[in-house]
Amino acid sequence: MNKERDDTLASRISRVLAERIISGVLPPGERLRQDHVAEEFGASHVPVREAFRRLEAQGLAVSEPRRGVRVAAFDLKEVREVAEMRAALEVLALRHAVPHLTPAILDRAEEATAAADSSRDVRSWEAANRAFHRIILEPCGMPRLLAAIDDLHAASARFLFSAWRSSWEARTDHDHRAILAALRQGKGEEAAAILERHVGWIGKTPVRTAAGEVREAFSIVG
Repeated sequence: MNKERDDTLASRISRVLAERIISGVLPPGERLRQDHVAEEFGASHVPVREAFRRLEAQGLAVSEPRRGVRVAAFDLKEVREVAEMRAALEVLALRHAVPHLTPAILDRAEEATAAADSSRDVRSWEAANRAFHRIILEPCGMPRLLAAIDDLHAASARFLFSAWRSSWEARTDHDHRAILAALRQGKGEEAAAILERHVGWIGKTPVRTAAGEVREAFSIVG
């Protein structure tokens, strides 16, 4: 019974901390103090340590000798790695999903991309964008593959929020519409090719720092 409670608590702690890391509330390099987290959640150190392990597995935290657990930093190499992994895994999932995609599923995906197009802030855009991808990939029926893609989407969101925290402009995602058009026409390989290019794209955008300086940041937008 205690193990089940610890597992449930560890899941909640890791979800909350992951959201803070992804949204930038906990910046790269920030120390995750076991005592502070345990006190905040009214937990023992057991579920906190498990939560930290889950964050490490997602690439959101790193454990360093004599320095404890910190929020993972990221650089252009990591952004590229996530983009390439997403491209490979999402194409694999889509190819398995295509035989099971129904008009109703594609209608839901179209609603998700319409919601993304009308989003006025980066957080609502990211949620709608993630929903679009999940809707067209979920029929693949491969839970481990989908779980890996979910982790990569979390990393993508972190890069996105880092780059676009201060400003966001509504945009029309032409790739999403092209993917849907190909899927409705039964052109699965064409849809897969568009998806591969779409999620593999890395953009560079100016970002204003807290000190008012402007720097360029790399971000995945797709």
